[in-house]
Amino acid sequence: MRRFALTSLRRNARCEEVERILVAAPNHVPTPVRPVSSYFSFPVYKPYLQRTSSFREFHSSKFSSQIALEEPQQHKASEVERIKNALPATREGQKARVVVLGAGWAACRLMKDLNTKLYDVVCISPRNHMVFTPLLASTCVGTLEFRSVAEPVRTIQPATAKEKDSYFFLAHCTHIDTENRQVICKALGKDETAFMKASGDFVVAYDKLIIASGAEALTLGIAGVPKHAIFLREVKDAKAIRSKLLLNLALAEIPGVSEEEKTRILNCVVVGGGPTGVEFSGELSDFIKRDVLQKFSHMRGKVHVTLIEANEILSSFDLRLRQYATSHLEKAGVRLVKGMVKDVDAEKITLSDGSEVPYGLLVWSTGVGPSAFVKSLPFQKSPGGRIGVDEYLRVPGYEDVYAIGDCAGYLESTGKQVLPALAQVAEREGKYLARVLNEFGKHGAGRAGAKLDSAAIKPFIYRHLGSMASVGSYKALVDLRDTKKASKGVSMAGFLSWIVWRSAYLTRVVSWRNRIYVALNWTTTLIFGRDITRI
Repeated sequence: MRRFALTSLRRNARCEEVERILVAAPNHVPTPVRPVSSYFSFPVYKPYLQRTSSFREFHSSKFSSQIALEEPQQHKASEVERIKNALPATREGQKARVVVLGAGWAACRLMKDLNTKLYDVVCISPRNHMVFTPLLASTCVGTLEFRSVAEPVRTIQPATAKEKDSYFFLAHCTHIDTENRQVICKALGKDETAFMKASGDFVVAYDKLIIASGAEALTLGIAGVPKHAIFLREVKDAKAIRSKLLLNLALAEIPGVSEEEKTRILNCVVVGGGPTGVEFSGELSDFIKRDVLQKFSHMRGKVHVTLIEANEILSSFDLRLRQYATSHLEKAGVRLVKGMVKDVDAEKITLSDGSEVPYGLLVWSTGVGPSAFVKSLPFQKSPGGRIGVDEYLRVPGYEDVYAIGDCAGYLESTGKQVLPALAQVAEREGKYLARVLNEFGKHGAGRAGAKLDSAAIKPFIYRHLGSMASVGSYKALVDLRDTKKASKGVSMAGFLSWIVWRSAYLTRVVSWRNRIYVALNWTTTLIFGRDITRI
């Protein structure tokens, strides 16, 4: 009772204080409005406020826009300026700042190798982790768990978690102001976070800017693709595929579902015969043969995989390996269809020859192209629409701006071909640029506008190390041929190649934690089968 009485007294005292302030100065609200306006959110104060003219003004459009939303027009500009100056240009005595846009292969390799004794690192990305894409297809069917292929940025570069002037910001970059050497960003999820009072817009000044924002999946201009298909580029995509696959298996067992409908929802269609599409098809066929037959016995012989490719599957591989992959997939039950997709709706795909392919799950893997952000930038573009760079991965005409990874490509003036959008290309570019920036820092050229004799820096040269792809059933392809002399090098297929494929990717996983996760997942899948839990 005593506690209740004290609480009531305090509440009444606060109410009377609000009333006193508003009655004493009905036309003038104190400048620091947050303490006063915070009372408005409690219904118990409404009777006290209704006795004042200020409460009536509170409901007027003028007062509401200035007080209720806590964004007075006279304070809005100064508030934005305060946010903009959150990370101003570095001063004397501070380390130079490298701002990295993105958290993919190129960005993370650069941050990992960058000398943080010479630089502060600021990473800005809508994703707080790097995805180990070669093993992403395995997570779609439960061979691996999702966390096994995701590596946090703060783990890859610990300075973003520990150093006072290094940060990771979960945000989108919306604009690059090269004249003032700063990037304008918007916090991710601000629109869904109503309680966040800050605008979510902020500016970061840079000494060196690295654009590694990646690319987007190509839809080939087909309107129905973004709406009905699932891409396979992010962990969220793998989660969506796994959830949809298990949902379709469950729905097919519901009484009353016709055989025609079962055939449709149990047909998994993959569009794109590159390494991602082939590996996913192989994983899916393994899942059907080993796990569906055991755990969904009513669906025996009803689940199918269809792989659609306009040309030949795995076109970058040796001819003998392509033929092996084609034969193996067909034996595994994968239906190979050669054709171009003309239209996509909610239940079927229409090919250019007029034939239709019904589906319950549609995975789209036809390559990547420049994102809307990259298209909006004022830089020169390489063939294909990527950000144009020279042989040093610099953006010509813009000092201290570099572009690496899938968003960048050689300008025609360099006389070099645009490199393929591969993980190993992006990683090698990140490694090269980190070495260059470390050299700048050692010679005192890390600051904005600082110069270093270009003769001391060698241009970037890419040498292809080879290609690998799993085709399921403990089989894989390994193509280590020289790109210039196709007759030289090793190309092999089969079980031994599968051992090489797994060993190579296990050693390439970024952290020991994830290597242990991957090894344990493979072991538990071999012993107990794949996880079929739909969460």
